[in-house]
Amino acid sequence: MITDKLLEKIIEKQNPVCVGLDTVLEYLPEELAGGVCDFAGAASAILGFNKGIVDATCDIVPSVKIQIACYEQYGEAGIKAFNDTIAYAKKKGLIVIADCKRNDIGSTAEKYANAYLGETPLKEKRAAVFSADFLTVNGYLGSDGILPFTDACKKYDKGIFALVKTSNPSSGELQNLKLADGRTVYECMGDMVEKWGEDSRGKYGYSAVGAVVGATYPEEAKILRARLPHALFLVPGYGAQGANAEMLKNCFDRNGLGGIVNNSRGILTAYKKRGGNYAEAARAAALDMKADLLSVLGEICAK
Repeated sequence: MITDKLLEKIIEKQNPVCVGLDTVLEYLPEELAGGVCDFAGAASAILGFNKGIVDATCDIVPSVKIQIACYEQYGEAGIKAFNDTIAYAKKKGLIVIADCKRNDIGSTAEKYANAYLGETPLKEKRAAVFSADFLTVNGYLGSDGILPFTDACKKYDKGIFALVKTSNPSSGELQNLKLADGRTVYECMGDMVEKWGEDSRGKYGYSAVGAVVGATYPEEAKILRARLPHALFLVPGYGAQGANAEMLKNCFDRNGLGGIVNNSRGILTAYKKRGGNYAEAARAAALDMKADLLSVLGEICAK
C-alpha cells in the first residue's frame, strides 16, 4: 500500500521532510536561467534544476511535492517538465505528491483521477498520463467530487491529501466558521476525510486518504490529529510561511509518524543564503530541516 511505503521510507530515513519542487524560473541560479527567453527554454532549465535537487536529496528524503501551477504558467513545455519531473523523481525512488488540488462534479473528478492517479481509456487500451503516487484534492464540493479519487486509490494503489485546514492567512474566513452542530467547517471536513479513508487503512493504521493541515495553525492541528487518527497529514507552512518544528509537532502521533512536512523555497533557494552550488545547498538545508524536526519529534518508529 502506497501510504505504508511512504511511512516506511520516513522510518528508514528518519526524516519526514518533503521537498517541494514548486520551481519557477526566478528560483534558478544565473548559470541555468541566464539567456532564457521563451517557455521551452524556461521549462528545460527548470527540469535540469529539478534533477539536480532530486539527485542531491533522494537518499535523505522520502518524497517530493510538485506544484502544477508553477509549471502550467510555462504552457505546454511546462506541463512536459512537470511530467518529466514526476518520472525522474520516481526513477530515483522518491514518493511523488502531485499538488494540483483537483475536484469537480463526479464525472469530471473521474477524469482528473484518471490523469493523475490512474489510467485514461483509449479506443483499445488504457494508458497512464502523469502517474503520481499521491494527489492533493479539494473536498469542499462534497463526497461526489471525492469518491472518484478514492476509487482510483483502491484500483491503482494511490493516495490523496484533501484540503482540511490550510496554511494561508485567510483560511479561517471559511474553515473556522461554526456549523449548527457546533463543529467548525474544518472539523467537519476532517471528519469526512476520516470516513473516506476508513476502508483503505494500511498496516501502520493510516489510510490512503490524508489531510492537508497547515503547520501555521498548531491548535487546529492538535484538534485534527485527535479527530483523524488514521489520516496522514501533508503539512505545508514550514520555513518561508513562518512555521517551525515546535509548531507542527501536533501533526504527528506519539511515535513521530502521521505527517510529511513540505518545504519548497527554503530548500530550492538555499544557495542564495548559503552560497555555493545550488544542489549542495539544497541538501544541506534538507538535512538542517531534518535535524530541526527530529529535535522535537525524537526517533521515528513503527507503532
